[in-house]
Amino acid sequence: MTVSGHILIIDDELSLRQTLARVLQHAGFEVTTAATGEEGLGLLSGAHFDLVYMDIRMPGMPGLDVLQLIHANQPSLPVIMFTAQPDLNSAVEALRRGATDYLLKPLMPQALIDRTQALIASQLVERRKREILMQIENLKTELQSLELNGIVQPAVAAPESADRYLRRGAMSFDLHTRRLTIAERIINMPPTAFDYLLVLARHAPGIVGFQTLVAEAQGYQAEAREAQELTKWHIHQIRQAIEPDLHHPSHVINVRGSGYRLVAD
Repeated sequence: MTVSGHILIIDDELSLRQTLARVLQHAGFEVTTAATGEEGLGLLSGAHFDLVYMDIRMPGMPGLDVLQLIHANQPSLPVIMFTAQPDLNSAVEALRRGATDYLLKPLMPQALIDRTQALIASQLVERRKREILMQIENLKTELQSLELNGIVQPAVAAPESADRYLRRGAMSFDLHTRRLTIAERIINMPPTAFDYLLVLARHAPGIVGFQTLVAEAQGYQAEAREAQELTKWHIHQIRQAIEPDLHHPSHVINVRGSGYRLVAD
């Protein structure tokens, strides 16, 4: 499948904007750039974008404030933040305000292309899923109307798809709606955190390395240091959602220097 899309890059460094734009344009994407958060918000109000890359530290309006406004107006638009100064607190805050991901500078060209292609492809798949589900709901409504009017006989319910759910202990992952329930309680978490937990569940109770987590959850290859930092942030989000005690996690266990494993029982 050929993946294309319109990408907005917001960064005050001219050389970085130009470099990222060239890399992504060469890969087949349409790219628009902005030097400030205010300029980026203006562009977003007048055009359609499929993905935003934005620096977290910029003069004028801070990246986190811009992110919050983007998420408030376009909650389904993925925004990837990046910075040359990794900071767990700012990363967690970015994810809390709606960021899809958080990357470290310098950005490797192929990793940037891989991440962009994977994310936009995923967006296209999710959009098509929503369209299909809406069509199904409309057909169900029409069928019920026909049944009530005696035009057709009531349909026999189709058996539930066996590959729709992944279960680990009290955890149930609905792979169609991308929803997690634990003991019948619906758990809300960011989409990327859900992907990380799903990878842990598929490998449970085995240990999943940092690079494997990033590759399977986010679709691109990261260097060891970057993978470990990225994983920390998403694991923090998972623990906030499912752990009874954040200071003594019992479900997502850190295996020092190796990765994480899921204890679901």
